[in-house]
Amino acid sequence: MKFVRFLYQDEPRFALVKHDRVVLLEGSPFTAYAETSVSYQVDAVQLCAPCEPSKVVCIGLNYRDHALECNLPIPDSPIIFMKPSGTVIGPGDAVVHPALSGRVDYEGELAIVIGKQASKVSEEAAHEYILGYTCANDVTARDLQPPKGQWTVSKSFDTFCPLGPVITDEIDPDQVDITTKLQGRVVQSSNTRNLIFKPAFLVSYISQVMTLYPQDVIITGTPSGIGPMKPGDVVEVHIAGIGVLKNRVVGER
Repeated sequence: MKFVRFLYQDEPRFALVKHDRVVLLEGSPFTAYAETSVSYQVDAVQLCAPCEPSKVVCIGLNYRDHALECNLPIPDSPIIFMKPSGTVIGPGDAVVHPALSGRVDYEGELAIVIGKQASKVSEEAAHEYILGYTCANDVTARDLQPPKGQWTVSKSFDTFCPLGPVITDEIDPDQVDITTKLQGRVVQSSNTRNLIFKPAFLVSYISQVMTLYPQDVIITGTPSGIGPMKPGDVVEVHIAGIGVLKNRVVGER
């Protein structure tokens, strides 16, 4: 299944994607829902972020090639940091380049969307707690990121976590192509088979430490090829079977 959120009568509402249409839902895929008789062409609606997480849990250095390009050792356990909920925006929303930063980077990533409350779950049972997957851009103020930990400031500006366009359970998260484009040019290209720590392991590992709630998001790390973007640039995260997350960068007013 594929779910989206879109603006319906000026309110974000969940919908089910069927072919090239979105079917308005009564309720939520995170609780219970029923299809309504209201539907639209996908390209006729304004999509929102596909969920509203209480937190975004982030995994650093989870592709070997990215660790190498940063001149950092391959981690033997997941490196975890977090983004606040205010970083989340949807497809087509603007990423704001803050005045405090001289360099803001894209980081295309696969995101896990939690479907039900998860605490101390096993790796074998982790799939039962995952609603599906979406695209993410772990936007980073690179010049504010110290080389050894304490990444919160560089990662937490408002608009620094675009998500979307859909949540889907119709992919194999362990072997899916991921590509980032900047101004139409491919700047990152990899496959999640190159992840050091796989999604099921991450859900289990994180849930040993903190409770994951419905709509929470785990972003799983970025491949090599990170680089800066500037106001006026358009960045796209493509993940096979999910779609394209596209955002423009604007300067801070």
